[in-house]
Amino acid sequence: MLGAIAGDIIGSVHEGTKLKRTNFKLFNPACHFTDDTVLTLAVADALLNNLPYPETIKLYASNYPNRGYGGMFRQWLQSDSLEPYNSFGNGSAMRVSPIGYAFEHLYEVLAEAKVSAEATHNHPEGIKGAEAIAAAVFLARKGSSKAEIREYIQQTFGYDLQRKISQIRPNYKFDATCQGTVPEAIIAFLDSRDFETSIRLAVSLSGDTDTLAVMAGSIAQAYYKTIPYEIVYVIKYKLGNKLWSLVEEFNEVYGIEY
Repeated sequence: MLGAIAGDIIGSVHEGTKLKRTNFKLFNPACHFTDDTVLTLAVADALLNNLPYPETIKLYASNYPNRGYGGMFRQWLQSDSLEPYNSFGNGSAMRVSPIGYAFEHLYEVLAEAKVSAEATHNHPEGIKGAEAIAAAVFLARKGSSKAEIREYIQQTFGYDLQRKISQIRPNYKFDATCQGTVPEAIIAFLDSRDFETSIRLAVSLSGDTDTLAVMAGSIAQAYYKTIPYEIVYVIKYKLGNKLWSLVEEFNEVYGIEY
């Protein structure tokens, strides 16, 4: 989860730009956490306290408004309804990483990822994207190799993970769907050599940079196990005490070191 938040904050200032390179400054004063972080923490809180996803997601989004929520989500947030709206946007996948840490069996992770997605994104592609990211986090956490993660995700979800970021980058355009971002984010992880390069590769695609980096960063943390101290330091400052306390509680309950 901390890897996801790092990706969000680092990618926040590059969304919609045409960066297309990896040699950028990781942080600047304008970096901030977005809806990706808010809703990831909502999922973490729901897991910690056995809370329902729709209500918890609405509560967090209401408490942290103006963080870049999508149009359909905003309509749902402003309504009295708790019914999902059949979205295949990547919102289901961006918030799912805590689930990869909270269970000891892959079938449990997949089932919970589906439930979390269906709070809003009950389209088959929205569910698939959440399941794929949660599964990749779980497999990485459990010690699977990159080859094993690639094979499982390809065979189970049908994503093409044989490409390289260097091949995707030149013609990649902004895309906020699961099918247009989840495989690319997983490839950014697969192409990386450490946590930081996973984030840099994801952001270098341009487009929906914060969410791409959230997904890549969540898998990278689970795989590499460590996040550079200087990154953690900035995250702690950007989140503030209340949200950082939730991160620490989640890490303590599920035995996550970073």
